[in-house]
Amino acid sequence: MDRIGRRPLLAALLLLFSIMGASADDGAIIDRWYSALLVADRSELRELLADDARMKLDDIGVIQTKQDFIASIDEWQGAVAGATIRHRIEKSANGETTVLACYDFPGNDTLMRETFLVASGRIIASTQTAVAQDCSDY
Repeated sequence: MDRIGRRPLLAALLLLFSIMGASADDGAIIDRWYSALLVADRSELRELLADDARMKLDDIGVIQTKQDFIASIDEWQGAVAGATIRHRIEKSANGETTVLACYDFPGNDTLMRETFLVASGRIIASTQTAVAQDCSDY
């Protein structure tokens, strides 16, 4: 293959690696999200959310702004005490990551499907939907 023939191949490989890198970065952001959520780390959560982020809680029909979400952390901190959160990425492409998350609270557990939109290293939107009242399908 001559030099000219290799250019399209090289460009395609560079594009593929840049997409894979973005997906890996999104996974790191999601990992940071759940770690911060588990300990109700307001500073980290504030850092991870874009200023105009929207958090949609499908089951209760609520959409929170970043400010609304951060303001609710006091209540969340009490609820998450003694809990664990397990999560695994189901799919990730083009800045959208879908996660299956088990919230294992001391008195009960809940299985959630959460979708995150990530841009420029920050979460710009999140949608959370209950999947089951326990984590047996996790």
